[in-house]
Amino acid sequence: MGKTSLAIKLAERINGQALLENTEDNPFLNKFYQNPKRYGFQIQIFFLLRRYQHSMELDQKGLFKSAIVSDYLFDKDRIFARVNLDDNEFWLYEQLFQLLKRRVPPPDLVIFLQAKTEVLMERIKRRDKEYEKPISFKYLDEINQAFNDFFFHYSDSPILVVNASKIDFVNIPEDFEDLVNEIKKTKSGTQYYVPVSSKGRG
Repeated sequence: MGKTSLAIKLAERINGQALLENTEDNPFLNKFYQNPKRYGFQIQIFFLLRRYQHSMELDQKGLFKSAIVSDYLFDKDRIFARVNLDDNEFWLYEQLFQLLKRRVPPPDLVIFLQAKTEVLMERIKRRDKEYEKPISFKYLDEINQAFNDFFFHYSDSPILVVNASKIDFVNIPEDFEDLVNEIKKTKSGTQYYVPVSSKGRG
């Protein structure tokens, strides 16, 4: 179950617009997975500036006044940067990030799809993208833990934390409807949703 497919379905439900991340247009992507230490800073700066540019374009067009469902959070890039960069690189990255973040409006609601690293690894294998093949379990686990830590302390917007390890919101209608109901109930603070597995509904 992918966050992009879910974002598209949610946008269709509310007659809104899906704002989708395109990671594959980053010219440093393949190089990074082959040599993370050398290309970590380049890939993070590219992603940061691209996401900021995207946000500003939406703001100028007034699209933030319409319903937008995005498959990424502006802050997401900083999570990767903290893992991928050394202390000096991250310090420099952080200066730029904080300057840009001030101009990016926070979302009305954040949905964090939480899953075990083993599940994420299996989904990456099923995607079978060439540039993702060098990803190790250790690296993915480090990223996963960084996401968990970040969202545990996240307070910029209401957040719905969803246990997504055994659920298929995209292909099982009941799973999707249950999630929509939980989204409607999330008004403030942090809410946790542990769905009943669709396989166990019998």
